[in-house]
Amino acid sequence: MNTKISQEANLPSRFGEFKVKAFKQNNKEHLVIYTKNMSKVPTVRIHSECLTGDAIGSLKCDCRDQLEYALELINKTNGMVIYLRQEGRNIGLLNKINAYALQDKGLNTVEANHQLGFRTDERTYEMVTYILNHFGIKKIKLLTNNPDKINSINDIEIVQRVPIVMKTNKYNEDYLNIKKDEMGHLI
Repeated sequence: MNTKISQEANLPSRFGEFKVKAFKQNNKEHLVIYTKNMSKVPTVRIHSECLTGDAIGSLKCDCRDQLEYALELINKTNGMVIYLRQEGRNIGLLNKINAYALQDKGLNTVEANHQLGFRTDERTYEMVTYILNHFGIKKIKLLTNNPDKINSINDIEIVQRVPIVMKTNKYNEDYLNIKKDEMGHLI
């Protein structure tokens, strides 16, 4: 795997004082946020980029809530967030907005992706194993509801799946039901 790795830097935040490293894989740059004294079996959140949720606070998804919850939890438990640059389930921002437009016309999130010619979820997770190996991590507690994330981790023992369930609102209730009913998320 052709990967470049940044140096380690400090990142004080409103969620705690973290360390960060960037991993550049081809044209994507991923960020790893972790605590100084990481646990031997850290809680790890694999979080895919969601500009509309993470940065702008969109209510159409639960991404920002999950990210903030994960940052608070890893600060308390000495863990890690792997922030993967896979906007819109890896269809990109332009296509994600086009999918939003289709959702405005009545399609659900899965139907919109299919209408645009994409699979339900285009994300990949090979970078996760690479990152965990870089840090010498062999066992984790995985903070996820997504069975694809669980099934994609190789050579790392998942000792526990930690659910991450956020409150619904009138804008994301259908979206979360689709994740559960059609995508098999463990919500």
